[in-house]
Amino acid sequence: MRTNIKTKLTVGLMVLFAVILAFGGLGIFYVKRLSSDAGMILKDNHISLEYCNHMLKALDDLPDDLSKEEVFESNLKLEENNITEPGEYEATAEVRGLFEQLKKDPRGFREYKRMRRAILTIEDVNQVAIVHKNIVAARTAIQATFWLTVIVTVLTVAALAFILNFPSMIARPVKILTEGIKEIAGKNYSKRIDLKRHDEFGELADAFNSMAEKLDEYEHSNLAELTFEKNRVEAIINKMNDGIIVLSDKQHILFFNTTAEKLFELRGKNVVGRYAPDVALDNDLLRALLQKDSRKTFRIFADNKECFFAKESVPIQSEDGAGGQVILLRNVTPFQEQDAAKTNFIATISHELKTPLFALKVGTQLLDDRRLGDLNADQTEILGTIKGNTERLLKITAELLNMSQMETGKMQIKLESTDPVAIVLSAIKAITLEANQTGLQLCPDIETELPAVKMDAEKVSWVLINLLSNAVKYSNKGGQIEVKVRRGEGKVEFQIVDHGRGIEEKYLPHIFEKYFKVPGTDEKTGTGLGLAISKEFIEALGGTIWVRSTPGKGSTFGFTLMSEPRPEPVNLLT
Repeated sequence: MRTNIKTKLTVGLMVLFAVILAFGGLGIFYVKRLSSDAGMILKDNHISLEYCNHMLKALDDLPDDLSKEEVFESNLKLEENNITEPGEYEATAEVRGLFEQLKKDPRGFREYKRMRRAILTIEDVNQVAIVHKNIVAARTAIQATFWLTVIVTVLTVAALAFILNFPSMIARPVKILTEGIKEIAGKNYSKRIDLKRHDEFGELADAFNSMAEKLDEYEHSNLAELTFEKNRVEAIINKMNDGIIVLSDKQHILFFNTTAEKLFELRGKNVVGRYAPDVALDNDLLRALLQKDSRKTFRIFADNKECFFAKESVPIQSEDGAGGQVILLRNVTPFQEQDAAKTNFIATISHELKTPLFALKVGTQLLDDRRLGDLNADQTEILGTIKGNTERLLKITAELLNMSQMETGKMQIKLESTDPVAIVLSAIKAITLEANQTGLQLCPDIETELPAVKMDAEKVSWVLINLLSNAVKYSNKGGQIEVKVRRGEGKVEFQIVDHGRGIEEKYLPHIFEKYFKVPGTDEKTGTGLGLAISKEFIEALGGTIWVRSTPGKGSTFGFTLMSEPRPEPVNLLT
């Protein structure tokens, strides 16, 4: 027969409740009974004794003091209203009769002794009753003590049995189930629990055993299939042209494919399971890969030629929090060769275009010279268009040439000590005409006594002019552009502040990327290389470049360059 835990708890608690209720009820009954017996003694007998004492005292003063008749009369009436014991009525009636005779002839009354004996009889009757009632109360107390002791004993035994049995009844199956769950968590699917109980714990044990049986079947049925899939995946990975290394969260090598063996000149079976930094002690390439700040592209001699491999690191995340990483060396030699060909092509075209474009520029300048003759309005407009397009082509060509030089590593840096104020004022002068055409005002805000900066003046000037030109393009007409130069700790900071349309926050991380243009701008003639070149120039000089912007309020482009230490003042008195 199945009895659930709820029923067992209910029965046990009901028994305890019944015992407590019986104990409380019996206690209340006997307390009330003892209280009643004590009240009867006090009310019925003890008070009668007091009345008799008062009458005896008054009787002693009679007949000399007739005022005592009233005291005697009042106590006698009280006694007549408090007759409770057998024989008390007859004695009280005798006292009443004698007292009436006393009142008629106080001087001639001679039955004082008889009256005193009658009063004493009343006292004797009540004293006997007090003794009897005390005996009854004592018996009641003994009886109450007995039954309360019995109930307390029963209650204690029941509670002790409940305390001893109930925790083990709950804790034992819980402990057994917990141990079984730990075994399953450790993938011991052969674990079974034997609880011969017909309650919820029994049902839970049956469910656990059923689950373990299913898991055991699943484990054994899929083990061969998983092994086959593992071998197939390893075979596919070994055929890949990319070097693949799998590391555990403790930096132990878990997998080393065939391509990685060739690149690192190591055998997979000799390194799998070993601590990667230990292996890297004797392998320069692996040591470079394991460094967190390692470069992204490596030149490696493979397939009898110099090849390029790009490093990719993919973190491994698992449900239990343990991780690791997969390091891939992707062969990017074809892309590197194509990129180099593209760069050389751009460099060649840019260099070849400079000569005819410069000739066009000189030709337009000569045509614009009034000494060669005046031009009509249409000719002047056409000449202006040719001049503008020529300038834009020269700028684009210069940007492409600069970018190709940076990509091929042929950019030349000429460092010299330069006054930053002169560079800023020169850039402002170069852009003033363009700013005036749109009604913009350039406002220099330059700190005094700035230290000299070790820089390539031509490239820094190019960056300033590029940033100012962009500020002019994207500022509101009639506004202001602030050019700030400040001294920091060991550096000089340059800022170009405009109050134009601004840049949305989502575009700011890409603003210095090659060929990137902010969507929605009207600029169509630029290459998107100006800011990228500016970033390369400033970083090549050991500085940093940044941007802050708020849509609708404007943008601030800035860069910092290291300043030269100022010479210590010479004390001529020493």
